[in-house]
Amino acid sequence: MTQQSALPTAQDAKRRLAVPDYINIGVFSALYFVIVALCALVSNIIFGVAGNLLLPAFAALLAGPVFMLFNARVRAFGAITTMGVVLGLFLFVSGHFATSLITGIAFPLLGDFVARLGAYRNKAALLGGYVLFSFGCAGPILPIWLMKGAYIASLERKGKDSAYIASLFDHVNTATFAGAMLAIVIGALAGGVFGLALLRRHFAKAGVTQ
Repeated sequence: MTQQSALPTAQDAKRRLAVPDYINIGVFSALYFVIVALCALVSNIIFGVAGNLLLPAFAALLAGPVFMLFNARVRAFGAITTMGVVLGLFLFVSGHFATSLITGIAFPLLGDFVARLGAYRNKAALLGGYVLFSFGCAGPILPIWLMKGAYIASLERKGKDSAYIASLFDHVNTATFAGAMLAIVIGALAGGVFGLALLRRHFAKAGVTQ
């Protein structure tokens, strides 16, 4: 019985993506985009310009159930990475800096590796994978701290006035960078735990372990 139950776990960790998996990736990527867009709208309404700095954390908090359900549907190496690449490409093509593409590839790939360590079933590995995946959404805001001049120039090209730019950079310093990155970790952990809780009644079927 033990060998029979362990076999599917090993197979899942090594399984290659198939056509139905890519369909699921497309569907769940679209859901993720919707959540990110809603988070951008709400965070700007509540926090104003400073809401941009917290957008990845809000997205990580609300998208936890989507990620966990996605993992339960597509349990194969490359799925998390592909979803992140789709996100990074979308952000880059829509006018964000190349950092969006870099983080959209690097962090989801790392998350894929971590989730794979638990054969896409272990809850701790899934949470760790989701935290890393969530940093993929940080690409658009990293230039605020790392490429200030280029970011200001991009805002000016988009027609943002000096008051908007000044209000944004009032919040840009080492402390807010650390706070924004920490917020992503906290948001992803909370969102991931919530996502797993929603799937709890299905754990026996999905094979998620402690």
